[in-house]
Amino acid sequence: MKYSWILILIVIILAVTPLFLVQDSEFGGADGLAEEAITEVDPSYEPWFTPFWEPPGGETESLLFALQAALGAGFLGYYFGLKKGQAKAAAKLSKLDGEKSGVLSNN
Repeated sequence: MKYSWILILIVIILAVTPLFLVQDSEFGGADGLAEEAITEVDPSYEPWFTPFWEPPGGETESLLFALQAALGAGFLGYYFGLKKGQAKAAAKLSKLDGEKSGVLSNN
């Protein structure tokens, strides 16, 4: 339990430190960088597809992205937790079967 608190403290420090070290920075996404690179290579390029709906603001776009990431992380956490629980239950059942067969063979 002691190591868990140390790891949580390290994660918090790693998450907060860049906020103080990198000030006045604009964090952009890969889409913006790709758009810049494409227009730099071919200024006459016109996209062949336009989205049927655009979020009303940057905050909404960030919220949807964060929601997508949270749902993905929740799904992965659930899946790996389920698999770990199934493996643990199978090992326990195997151990119980081994003990039963040992008891039966001794009698």
